[in-house]
Amino acid sequence: MQVVREQIMRALTLKPNSLDQFKSRLQNLSYTEILKIRQSERMNQEDFQSRPILELKEKIQPEIMELIKQQRLNRLCDGTCFRKISSRRRQDKFWYCRLSPNHKVLHYGDLEESPQGEVPHDSLQDKLPVADIKAVITGKDCPHMKEKGALKQNKEVLELAFSVLYESDEYLNFIAPDKHEYCVWTDGLNALLGKEMTSDYTKSDMDTLLSMEMKLRLLDLENIQIPEAPPPIPKEPSNYDFVYDCN
Repeated sequence: MQVVREQIMRALTLKPNSLDQFKSRLQNLSYTEILKIRQSERMNQEDFQSRPILELKEKIQPEIMELIKQQRLNRLCDGTCFRKISSRRRQDKFWYCRLSPNHKVLHYGDLEESPQGEVPHDSLQDKLPVADIKAVITGKDCPHMKEKGALKQNKEVLELAFSVLYESDEYLNFIAPDKHEYCVWTDGLNALLGKEMTSDYTKSDMDTLLSMEMKLRLLDLENIQIPEAPPPIPKEPSNYDFVYDCN
């Protein structure tokens, strides 16, 4: 029954366009073929769990994380248009925020309408030095989510809210336009503060980029068994009276 179930699941994974195509793919996934696929997947899994492979992963991960960090900071430099939610106004107001190229200042300011493209730094009238930022707060702990009437906001808005705490009790409040921008900004702000980037977006990027990098680096070792332990070091020579004739 397990083999039959696997045949059906693998055939459906290929997204057949018709019942005939589904039946055809089922026929190609015979019992023998399923066993071959299982064996191949098991071998690949065992290879990627060997000690040399795990050590290579540990070596590559910091490089990948630095790449992700730079991408997040570049996105903050491009800037994002955020909306202000006010119980007094039915029409949304907009504001724009972007990081300076030297990563030292957040430039921000109000807009009359959603912009088409980037907003120049010199048109954003307010500034917040990164050195003054104390913490990044998210979700229901944000001050603008605790205000009167904020409890009426739906769960989606709560999941897109974050705030920057600066000085003693001053806040710069954000509501991201979508989950992607929320992850980019919270990751980027945490990176500026020297903290870990923990969003789901970062985890997904890490898994994807690490898998690609591992496959590229191991391309020349395909079908070659990787030993669990390094080869033994040869014995020292009986003497070191080596003579090289350089003429």
